[in-house]
Amino acid sequence: MNPNNDKDSLKRFFIKLIAITFSIIVIINVTYNLIFAEKLETLEKILSINDKENIDQIKDKVRKEIKKGLLKDKVFNDDDRILLQQFYLKIQNEFKDLEK
Repeated sequence: MNPNNDKDSLKRFFIKLIAITFSIIVIINVTYNLIFAEKLETLEKILSINDKENIDQIKDKVRKEIKKGLLKDKVFNDDDRILLQQFYLKIQNEFKDLEK
């Protein structure tokens, strides 16, 4: 065997190893950015609900939704109204038991 040939083979091996490693890192980075970054950002917003500005944003969003609901002819559909009425009656019965 020629020692010069062995050095060339070893050099090619390391070049291929570095290229494959770099490719894997790029693929993992792109996958992370495309798939997980948005979901992690949403999760971070949910977890940071204690911040003052996030609380204000949630309040504003709730107010806007209530205003939109008031402009509608019917706020709830029939199934929701039945469900809310049953829930209301159950709560009312629990408060009656509390008074006794």
